[in-house]
Amino acid sequence: MGVREIVTDLPWWVKWVAVPLIALAIFGGVIVSVLSVVIGLLFKVLVFVVVVAALVFVVRKFKESAGPGSRR
Repeated sequence: MGVREIVTDLPWWVKWVAVPLIALAIFGGVIVSVLSVVIGLLFKVLVFVVVVAALVFVVRKFKESAGPGSRR
């Protein structure tokens, strides 16, 4: 008897309610940890992009305000 036969013999509420709840109870901490790491990395990447864009903006404004006749 394979897994497919065992699963097809179960009622729908066991397949679609009980099994996911058991999986969340067992692996919930792991799922939350992985999600927090991914969200933290995305936030750090976003902050990095914003800081680099601000730096580029400030450098361009500074070069623009210096003008072509200024010393380098």
